[in-house]
Amino acid sequence: MLECRMSDAAARLATFEDLLRLPDDVRAEILQGQVITAPAPLPKHSKAQRALGSFIGRPFDDDHGHGGPGGWWIFVEVDVQLGLHDIVRPDLAGWRRERLLNPGEQRPILVAPDWVCEVLSPSTAAHDRITKRNLYARSGIGHYWIVDVDARTLEVFERHGEHWLLLGAHGDGDVARLKPFDQIEVDVGRLFLPRAE
Repeated sequence: MLECRMSDAAARLATFEDLLRLPDDVRAEILQGQVITAPAPLPKHSKAQRALGSFIGRPFDDDHGHGGPGGWWIFVEVDVQLGLHDIVRPDLAGWRRERLLNPGEQRPILVAPDWVCEVLSPSTAAHDRITKRNLYARSGIGHYWIVDVDARTLEVFERHGEHWLLLGAHGDGDVARLKPFDQIEVDVGRLFLPRAE
């Protein structure tokens, strides 16, 4: 009888300690116990991430108590632990302030966000659309946005049970109120670089 044994290294699922061992310039997450690395973003990805961080972050985070709706923390690429073997670094994540107290020194953040946005890139699209989307639903995250810079679209999902309901898909020319930030309008076309001529 042939006995199969996996090596200890192959059988061991990665944890946050494995991320800490990586060089500081390596962008990595852990999904289902596997370390997943990604290259630095292209400018078109960075533009969408920065624009959304501004359009959402300014009124809901920066202007908290200064005339905006406030009430949220909006962070770019922070480590969020959704399980021992699932540590993600969403492009943008938001927490209602009453759910996340004193976040300044937390790494990883152990409270699941209320909202997550991923900006698709060729190396991460499958993980963002399938693996992370399912993980985010199981983790109780209420809202998930997916930005596709090549298609110039923004999809808005709301969690119902452990499944996502598509609330809308928006593109260039659309100005929309998008849950959970529907107190303001977002000009979707402003998320993207100008079209090449």
